Amino acid sequence: MAKVLVLYTSPIVADKSISTTLLNEFINLYAQKNPQDEITKIDLNKQDDIKQIISSENMATYFSDGVSDKYIELLKTHDKVILNAPMLNFNVPAVLKAFFDRVCVANKTFSYKYAKKGSSIGLLNHLDIQIIATQGAPLGWYPFSSHVNYLEGVWNFLGAKKINTMLVDGVKVEPLSLKTADEILAEYEEELLNQVNKF
Repeated sequence: MAKVLVLYTSPIVADKSISTTLLNEFINLYAQKNPQDEITKIDLNKQDDIKQIISSENMATYFSDGVSDKYIELLKTHDKVILNAPMLNFNVPAVLKAFFDRVCVANKTFSYKYAKKGSSIGLLNHLDIQIIATQGAPLGWYPFSSHVNYLEGVWNFLGAKKINTMLVDGVKVEPLSLKTADEILAEYEEELLNQVNKF
């Protein structure tokens, strides 16, 4: 039995969010294939401690107030993480960035000790990661921005042993912009199943 952590990160209401719709179907398909696994769901939008962003007013206590340890323990006690991530203003949702700020802690989730010069060692090397990403623009429209590369890079930095990504791009331009979240889901159902089978 694997312990699976699901992170909801989209600020868009669930029935309008394409990434949330895709994530929910991924979970349904995954649960059908892996009924023995234990699935825990957390909506980061509803976590008050995650919404406390790092600033000059709390930097001194940000990593020692217990919140980082809480979420790091979640990652350490689960085998798999599944998350959705729509691109917002060329980046990941603010709550997801805040989550990474909380869990990227030296000597807890990564270490420079024994690492080669210019590198680090990720300490979450037991994790498998599934990213369900969406973006309004077609892939390549904005070469300076790739939230998928950022996400894969952070999880790789933390040592994840496997990172799978599904990206649905161009959702704000035709023809996808003319479709509902459920219609887009129907179009990508086979790809979701392929992702589940790989995960």
